[in-house]
Amino acid sequence: MDFINALILGLVQGLTEFLPISSSAHIRIVGELLGTGADPGARFTAIIQLGTEAAVLLYFWRDITRIIAQWFRALFGRIPRNDPDARMGWLVIVGSIPIVV
Repeated sequence: MDFINALILGLVQGLTEFLPISSSAHIRIVGELLGTGADPGARFTAIIQLGTEAAVLLYFWRDITRIIAQWFRALFGRIPRNDPDARMGWLVIVGSIPIVV
């Protein structure tokens, strides 16, 4: 796969990741349209997915650290438990339970 095809597939990944449809399917479809084959490979897909996750973490870093800090403060009684950021921390924990199960 050349640089231009990788760039196009990376853009497709970035633009479709947050839509309620499969960005991986779009990568396969666009890969087929570009003539690179239906599947760009598990390594390529994993790397661009990690890139997306890194971008999200960087963009929301302040929010994430604030939520974690407020959650710990509420847990140890330094702030009220009904603080919106502390509550968001609990909601993230509860929402993550299905991942573990």
